[in-house]
Amino acid sequence: MKKMRPWKMILSVTMILSLLSACGSQGDGNANAPSTPKEETTNSATDSATAPDPLGKYPETVTVTEILGYNPPEDPRTPSGITPEQNAYLKDLKEMMNIEVKYKWTVPSAQFEQKFSLAMASGDLPDVIEVDQKNYEKLKKQDMLADLTDAYAQYASPALKAYMDSDGGFAMKTFSADGKQLGIPAFEDPFLSTQLLWIRQDWLNNLGLQAPKTIDELEKVAQAFTHNDPDQNGKNDTYGIAMQKNLFFWGFDVRGFFNGFGAYPSVGDKQSAWIKGGDDKLLPGLIQPEVKNALGKLQAWYKDGIIDKEFALKDENKAVEDLTAGKVGISYGEWWYPNWPLNSSVDKDPKADWIAIQLPGIDGPAKSLVPKIRSNKIFVVNKKMKNPEAAIKMLNFYIEVGNKKYKDKNKAADGYVYNWFNPRIANPVDIDTIYREVNKALDANQTEITIDDANYKTVADTFKATKDFLAGDTSNATKGVNWGQYYSRAAKDGGWGLTRQIKENQQFVYNEFYGLPTPTVVEKGGQLDKLMQESFTKIIMGGSLDDFDKFVDSWKALGGNEIIDEVNEWYSTEATK
Repeated sequence: MKKMRPWKMILSVTMILSLLSACGSQGDGNANAPSTPKEETTNSATDSATAPDPLGKYPETVTVTEILGYNPPEDPRTPSGITPEQNAYLKDLKEMMNIEVKYKWTVPSAQFEQKFSLAMASGDLPDVIEVDQKNYEKLKKQDMLADLTDAYAQYASPALKAYMDSDGGFAMKTFSADGKQLGIPAFEDPFLSTQLLWIRQDWLNNLGLQAPKTIDELEKVAQAFTHNDPDQNGKNDTYGIAMQKNLFFWGFDVRGFFNGFGAYPSVGDKQSAWIKGGDDKLLPGLIQPEVKNALGKLQAWYKDGIIDKEFALKDENKAVEDLTAGKVGISYGEWWYPNWPLNSSVDKDPKADWIAIQLPGIDGPAKSLVPKIRSNKIFVVNKKMKNPEAAIKMLNFYIEVGNKKYKDKNKAADGYVYNWFNPRIANPVDIDTIYREVNKALDANQTEITIDDANYKTVADTFKATKDFLAGDTSNATKGVNWGQYYSRAAKDGGWGLTRQIKENQQFVYNEFYGLPTPTVVEKGGQLDKLMQESFTKIIMGGSLDDFDKFVDSWKALGGNEIIDEVNEWYSTEATK
């Protein structure tokens, strides 16, 4: 989830898979427990004669406290009304390892940041915590993090170690200090951040339009989606482009729109982006002239109704509601949109036909901003926790239950909600593994997936959904669910398929800063984010475009100049060019 040296080439998938196979049990076994569990001591001390079992069961229950900010389950087959405390993963964790999770509190994701800030201020923190880079730095400075060096060395499964070694150990080193491993990062293929444009092909067909390649063509399409009744229901109830109040976020924001103008202000999640200048220095993308040009176009689109007049009051959930209700036909976003929420759009309207295209730019398809390392989720352990190794064993557990022997058990319909389970780390090259293995099986006319390692579940799930979607079979899942799995992960013109093409054709720009947040970012980053959000929103809603220049001056004066110096100090001394 982080950075600190150059992003190294991911080791070959063959090597990873061979390592992962060491962690899977042979034979059917009990789906709730390893076939020959070893009992663990209830502390991290180990018997010198017997190596700890990464999946071993504690003889006495070990309670682990957590907190959770959560979104709704992604799979609509999840039982209605289920709560995070009822997640079936927690039941299996207790049965397999005798680890019991107790939540101090859970809140919807939109409320998490405020709730967590209060918890940090009061020091009322759980045992295991998911943090971003800024909060990792804060907790590290306050000496609140446990040293996980021994726990990881002794308890990490071969599969977990394979994941963490897949980048040469780069991400792990980023979250260590003075020889102590203070966090376990969940990092991924950086190209998962590639911005695409999602657009309704059925609306294009209804209006006799082609998919846009330039900003001008996009404007004409968006105007038609707003004013020309694209859904042909005889009502003036649609608009062009989805947009929420957080301009640079994790989804349904406008990072891709700015990229179309050659502007690279952010990689999302309130992280500013840095681009190369002409003097071997890094420049903050947020304050470059291209950003002003993009704001001017958004202002015109707001005035014309192409973007919702109420966007400044809408969070990501409200933006999703409009997409699934058929009120809007275009959204910027990453590869995963078909998996959620566009699958719901397809289920609500069988005619909905969403496609992915490369970002429209000024003179043709534009380049997307991509981080050099994608990692903004780190799992840390409270220094006060009695059993820090339990966090490592929980990571082992999540990887283990992806194996083939659990295929008939860990299903959404039975209450398994993967995005509510923490700590969890997936194969850093998971999506590309799925894409390659599913297409290999399709090309060979296989009837089932033959791999047998921790990647089995994700590959088999996508293969099943793909086969069902292509056959029109909805006996196992709805059309939208099957299409979402297929078009996000396996389709050659879909989310990841198009992302691979963009990568291969080098249609991207790197965010050049991949270090930890600088001291001034930690201290003043929140204030600068608020300044940006308020200034840009006012401009879009009709303020003077010249207010952008005032924003730049204020940004520099309130800490931006110090951040520029700190980032370039890092670039000259630590970055690999």
